[in-house]
Amino acid sequence: MNNLYKYLDLINLSDEILEQIVNTLSGGEKVKISILKLLLNEYDILFLDEPTNDLDIETLEWLESFINSTDKPIIYVSHDETLLSKTANMILHLEQIKKKTDCRHTLLKIDYDTYVEQRIRGLEHQTQIAKSEKREFNKQQEKLQRIMQKVEYQQKTISRSDPHGAKVLKKKMHSLKSQERKMDNTLLTEIPDVEESINFFFEDVAIPKHKNIMNLNIGQLKVQAKILSKNIKLDVIGNTHLCIIGKNGIGKSTLIKKIYNKLNDRTDIKVGYMPQTYDDILNNYEYVLDFISPHGNKEEITKSRILLGNMKFTKEEMVSKIKDLSNGTKSKLFLVKLVLDKCNVLILDEPTRNMSPLSNPVIRKVLSEYKGTIISVSHDRKYINEVIDNLYVLTTNGLIKK
Repeated sequence: MNNLYKYLDLINLSDEILEQIVNTLSGGEKVKISILKLLLNEYDILFLDEPTNDLDIETLEWLESFINSTDKPIIYVSHDETLLSKTANMILHLEQIKKKTDCRHTLLKIDYDTYVEQRIRGLEHQTQIAKSEKREFNKQQEKLQRIMQKVEYQQKTISRSDPHGAKVLKKKMHSLKSQERKMDNTLLTEIPDVEESINFFFEDVAIPKHKNIMNLNIGQLKVQAKILSKNIKLDVIGNTHLCIIGKNGIGKSTLIKKIYNKLNDRTDIKVGYMPQTYDDILNNYEYVLDFISPHGNKEEITKSRILLGNMKFTKEEMVSKIKDLSNGTKSKLFLVKLVLDKCNVLILDEPTRNMSPLSNPVIRKVLSEYKGTIISVSHDRKYINEVIDNLYVLTTNGLIKK
């Protein structure tokens, strides 16, 4: 029992949570309960699937310290680049290649940053060699073709009175064709086939710097009868990029839903929303195109397919049922929707949580350059550092600017 209270304190949970029904807990609190169970059972090996999803930053930092200090082997799946950088000492990278028709794995006993550096350097080196070999091959092929054309012309124009010359030319052509066959069988270094990164951007989206977006004043933030926070005030103008952080269960997702509902009816701005639980919205649609192309006209569908292709959707995924998509693919579907709708105000609840380390740098770059307003909740430290210019902490007594 002593261990129970010790671990509760370590992962920022009060003992009151022991009396609560699991379904009433926030996403982060549920993750903490799972971690608590692992700690109390003292397993010999730990398997963790996205252990940082929904965790507050304090607990993230504790988890990193725990992973680095424990003598137990830990195998985990994660898209959290900071966690990978700080804790991983062996990398198993699974990739979908050849347009998701094949897969490949890489297993190396090195840290994550070294792996990324070696991978980039290796891919660049292989690409340079492949291009150099291809250039040289094309030169040799063009030279051979010129010689063959010259010999072919000589064969056609040689006098019948010169049978010896005709025989020499025939022998030369035979030799040249033999060289051609050898060249056709030449094995060249291939340009590396890797899992492709996504590509997207917002077209013609901007908002005046001093435009009043929101003056929020909430006396009490509640879930049913439970008061989570009081006296929440937040003024937002222009192309501000802000993020709200705070302890798990404090009401961040509840707050951002209220902000979305407050702004959604405005006619002077176009608001887009990515919820933490995608199915809250996606359950209203059966197919991918139902969600992103509600009007179903030809121009809209064509543009939708182009954007889905840029997000590395396969042709099958473009026409699939939404329920069959992974969470990562669903998150990319929301991004496509935000782009298509030309939203100039984005309400994002953990926008990077299901994205791969390959996609997340692209998303952070696009959002950092976004000319509209971003109001978000996130525990992704790279996202906060690279995208956000105003950071707030939600506490029981309101929002505090950091």
